[in-house]
Amino acid sequence: MKRLLLTLSLAALPLLAPAQTLTVSAAASLTDAFKEIGARFEAARPGIQLRFNFAASGLLLQQIVQGAPVDVFASADPETLNRGVEQKLLVADTRRDFASNSLVLVTPAQGAPAIAALADLARPEVRRIAVGKVASVPAGRYAWQALEGAQLWAGLQPKLVFADNVRQVLDYVSRGEAEAGLVYRTDATLAKDKVRIALTVGGHAPVTYPAAVVADSRQPAAARDFVAFLASGEAQGILARYGFGKP
Repeated sequence: MKRLLLTLSLAALPLLAPAQTLTVSAAASLTDAFKEIGARFEAARPGIQLRFNFAASGLLLQQIVQGAPVDVFASADPETLNRGVEQKLLVADTRRDFASNSLVLVTPAQGAPAIAALADLARPEVRRIAVGKVASVPAGRYAWQALEGAQLWAGLQPKLVFADNVRQVLDYVSRGEAEAGLVYRTDATLAKDKVRIALTVGGHAPVTYPAAVVADSRQPAAARDFVAFLASGEAQGILARYGFGKP
């Protein structure tokens, strides 16, 4: 009888609904801020579990092209996200600009040559300059715009070391494998004990971060919620602490 009652009691318990997994592909420079934002989002929505994929924006878009199961795409530049919208990979009316950044030139914290202007990169003591790959890394594209505008790009070609994402650029400089690199201010701030900011770099398009829902998302409602959450006071406060500006 006791066993029968226990069986009936267990049968009467409500079935626990499996958590919805929401996959967010985001630019590498968003890694630290998005992990914290994700924890807050999950806390407010117990039925949703976030899974992040951080890499260069161009690579992430290519993964979506190839059918990767992604729900939200957050890019470090409007250009890459625009391509996704044009290819109908992203839902255009869900697009939201949620942050901004600036490009800086960094050198190793110790023993680096003095650099006061972009033109100093041509000096012989600057042997290697790390930048993101122009075709896939927005920071690399911003770097190309700045150096091309200063008529330095062609002359600096032998010195350039191309990285797969902006965090790899930062690693090259912080380890002393490059005398200079062009990264976002937020990345440089995270490694302030290993690199120093030599100057803020101008002459490029504004660094703006947009996000949008992926057209093939299996969780479109939750995906829209996450994109909307990026504009909330809570998420904006986290972004600000990591050094991001308003969009």
